Formats: sequence, C-alpha cells, structure tokens
Amino acid sequence: MTNGAVSVPSHHNQPSVDQSDRLVPINLRQTGPTPVEMLISTRIRKSPYWHLSMGAGCWRAEVYNRVYHPRGYVRPEDGGAMAEYESLVNDVTLWNVAVERQIRVKGPDAEAFVNFVITRDAAKIPVMRARYVILCNENGGILNDPVLLRIAEDEFWFSISDSDLMLWLQGVKVGQPFDVQITEIDVAPVQIQGPRSVDLMVDLVGPELADLPSYGLMEATVAGLPVIISQTGFTGEKGYEIYLRDATLHAEEMWNAVLEAGRPHNLQVIAPAHHRRVAAGILSWGQDMDAETLPFQVNLGYQVPRAKEADYIGKAALERARAQIEAGSPPFRKVLVGLRIGGRPIDDYAPDFWLVRPGDGGDPVGYLTSPWWSPELGTNIALGYVPVELSAVGTPLAVDLPVQYAHVPGSPVDAEVVEVPFRPSVNPNTRERLKERGLDSAV
Repeated sequence: MTNGAVSVPSHHNQPSVDQSDRLVPINLRQTGPTPVEMLISTRIRKSPYWHLSMGAGCWRAEVYNRVYHPRGYVRPEDGGAMAEYESLVNDVTLWNVAVERQIRVKGPDAEAFVNFVITRDAAKIPVMRARYVILCNENGGILNDPVLLRIAEDEFWFSISDSDLMLWLQGVKVGQPFDVQITEIDVAPVQIQGPRSVDLMVDLVGPELADLPSYGLMEATVAGLPVIISQTGFTGEKGYEIYLRDATLHAEEMWNAVLEAGRPHNLQVIAPAHHRRVAAGILSWGQDMDAETLPFQVNLGYQVPRAKEADYIGKAALERARAQIEAGSPPFRKVLVGLRIGGRPIDDYAPDFWLVRPGDGGDPVGYLTSPWWSPELGTNIALGYVPVELSAVGTPLAVDLPVQYAHVPGSPVDAEVVEVPFRPSVNPNTRERLKERGLDSAV
C-alpha cells in the first residue's frame, strides 16, 4: 500500500443486509481491534472526576457526550472487565458517569415544554421523582433516552445519553411561546451499584436513604456538599446515582467521601458494566439505537402512550407507524431482539457490529449491537437486529464471531432468539413491570 491506500477487508459493508430503510447505513465492515491511541486534548471535555478516575487506575477511555469517559480499570492480564463484573455482582462499585451531562429546563412553562419534547406525559411525573423517557424527531426517530429528574414544579433535569440534547432543546424553543431557560448545569453524577449499595449509601447519608423507592429522588449532603440522590442505574440491580452540585469545584471532596464510606463494603471503582446492562435489556443510545430508529423497533413501544392527548414532537409519525404495524406492514425492515449465542466467552467490548445469518446458513441478514458473556446463564448473550420475519422467540440463527470467540475459526456459531431481559432484574424497569401485566406490546 502507498499514499495511504487501504486494502479492502475480507468482509466489506455487507450488501446482503437490507438497510434500505435507513438514510445512513450502519457500517458493517469487520475491521476488528485497531491499534490506535486516544489523543487527549482540550477539544474534548475532562469531567470533574477525570483525574480521580486516573488515580483509581483507569487505563482506557472513549468519548461520550464530548466528554472523556473511563471504560476500564482492571487490566486484561488481571481479569479485565469480567473482574470488574465480580465486584458489581458481589459487593458495591463506584462509577464515574459525569458524561451524563445535566440539561436543565426551568421556568413557568417547564412542564409544558418538557411535555412537548418527550413522548410520555410529563404532567404525571411528581416532584422529586425521575422517569426513563425518550425524545424523538418529527419522523419518530429516537434522539435521546435520558433519565428525566423533576426537581421542582418548574424545574426538570435531563440526565442525557450520548447525543447533544441541549442544542436540540434550545433549537426547539426558538420561535415557541415557552417561558423557560435551557442550560447545562455544573452537576456531575456518579453511580453506586451492587448488592451492598444500600448499605454504603445509608452509611453515607443516613437511614432515610433505605426508604427511597425506585426512580425516587432525595436531597442530601455528602461531605457537607448538596447533592440529589436517585435510585437509578445502568444495571437492573438496586443502585443509586449521586448528582453533585457545583461539581467542578467539589469533585474531590465527594469522591473521597464515597471511597471512605465504601471501605467496609469492599467498594471498587469500575467502568459502567455493559455486561450487566445487556442482561437487563437496557439500551445504549448510538449502539442499540439512533436517530433513525423508531421506538417500536427496540421494545420501547410502551414509551408511546395512546392516552397522551397533548401534542409532542414526533407524535404524528409515531401514531402513523403504530397503525402500519397493526395493519401488518411495519415501516422498518429489522427489529432489536435478544440472542443466546454459542462460542467461547465474549469477555470484552465488540469493536464491530458482528454479522447475523439465518440458522440454515446463507448471506448475513442482521448484526449484533451489544454482545457479552453472562456468567449467570453460562452463555454468550447479545442484543442485535434481525429481519422482522426472523424475530420470533425460538428462531434459530447463526453469528459470525471473531477468531478468538468462534469454536471453529471462520465458521458461524449457533444462536437463538430469546426473551429480553435475559434474567429478572432486582429493580425491574417500566417495560419489565408492564410485561408482567401483559402490557409491553410494541403497539
């Protein structure tokens, strides 16, 4: 190769995977791990906890919401992500999740504005409660899936996933008669996750914490600093998030107070546990969905209520899509499903969207978004997109895994469509609770 020319990999961007319902296809080239080093510069923000993560042993990171995001503390030779997983499921862990930037909507029309940009009914969210919500564009595509905190009658915080929601909200407000201010605030969260999380948090802020319900909020102090605490997280287990006000000024005091309170509980600093969130069926924006994905494709149909009378962005498109689904002609080719997958244990992040084939062979028809090994289930599990006609539970499929995970290099491993979540959550999300009542249908 000369002049920067790049050879074409053996698996090009598969034309057999039908992506005709997307304007920008998912890049399905199988390039594998790439030996590059992340450049740390001032173009990307360092969160208030960045240096504290480095002190805790962080050795790799990525960019999330234009903020450097710690994604590994235990080195591969010492067990890597699976060793971090052991701390999560047996003890308690501290995560730097300051990448969940906080976008505040405040003012007399805050409820009306929030109701206009989310699909759920903002008027039904009590003060000092949180909800998992989605925001869609006018085509019904998912722009963000934040946790929405209602701090006061006239104040909401969007704890956002990986897209720049502030610019969208500020753009929506232009020319609209809403009396609100939309700003990012200096609030940075950490997560406390694991079976001993409630014990640590009671030691940290007091016994009243034990009564905090799922998605409940409370005001408290940590090391004398004002915080908001929520019973939320990215695992499906019981856990909490601590939202530190004026975080740029006080990060060290709060972080060190959590470490000290965690010593009796064997606290470990780890990266967000995507192996656990996959098992819980929790989605990751940009990985499992994006702005070209309809809620009905990713088991978020419950986020599109039939009974919400107020107008909101995307309502017409979503109601039209639901009518098409009910008529048997969905406006999309593929849906997200859960898969049990053969092969050796997948013990780290996938660098590519690995390809899915029909169970009887043939060209690729879909791709994985989030694969991991589940120690509890003793098998690889994944979220992935497959054609609607191959999405029923029990459908046999096959998956192309890299050499280190395939039983026979170059040969697909067996897979099967299964129910999501893969195992019951300690803290069931809304979809899980609705599923128990038979109300989680995509329509």
